[in-house]
Amino acid sequence: MKKNKLVAPVLKWVGGKRQLLDVLIPLLPKRITTYCEPFVGGGALLFSLQPDVAFINDINGDLIRVYDVIKTDVEALITALQGFKNEADVFYAVRDWDRDKEKYPSLSDIKKAARILYLNKTCYNGLFRVNNAGEFNSPFGNYRNPNIINAPTLRAVSLYLNTATIHLSSLDYTEVLDALPKGAFVYLDPPYDPVSDTSSFTGYSKGGFTRDDQIRLRKCCDTLNDRGVKFLLSNSATDFIKEQYAAYRISVVQAKRAINSDATKRGEVDELVVRNY
Repeated sequence: MKKNKLVAPVLKWVGGKRQLLDVLIPLLPKRITTYCEPFVGGGALLFSLQPDVAFINDINGDLIRVYDVIKTDVEALITALQGFKNEADVFYAVRDWDRDKEKYPSLSDIKKAARILYLNKTCYNGLFRVNNAGEFNSPFGNYRNPNIINAPTLRAVSLYLNTATIHLSSLDYTEVLDALPKGAFVYLDPPYDPVSDTSSFTGYSKGGFTRDDQIRLRKCCDTLNDRGVKFLLSNSATDFIKEQYAAYRISVVQAKRAINSDATKRGEVDELVVRNY
């Protein structure tokens, strides 16, 4: 399938890989028949590769709903986005929709998806963050002219999701990995191990991602390796992660840290890329 240059991430995402594509792509296997990304997030690598067959998953159900609506009714989504204004009072009113536990479940998937896209484009630093109750809680960003409706990209992504064979799900990642066919390739981009006590960000889904979760993921990678499934994993360059994946090929790459409340702490940081091939 010919690649469409307009296919690109529709959401800002913590740890997004757009600026690392030139590093990651040369490390991929030469031939990928089935692609799997169980922590898809913004999907930068997915949309760059545009594989013909892909299993795409994220535990964040709001995110997967956005992709599903883009696939099934992109024009209605674009129309819904036209109803939002880049104003603080509108932002906070829309952000509070999910506080109404009776009304919010009755909203259409199109409205819910439009809300997520709107909040993502207008909130501070594009930081998708939820509290312990699973409610979006990032503040207003005060941006002069955010690109709330990127219709060409939305339509291009919709076309790709409908042209390729894309399996969308919001499950525990182990369920997706267990069901993969032989010969699949897996790119794992989990919430990162924090490099310090104050740098942890796991608020993209209710419950977070602990070191026990990191160990569980490494054990899943061991299982993939035993099954002969190739994987590439990204994580922070902490001693803990280096120790976990000591049995595999590890490369250190430089990534730009775009999200930090202290602007002086944004910049290049070391990340690990782990491979079993």
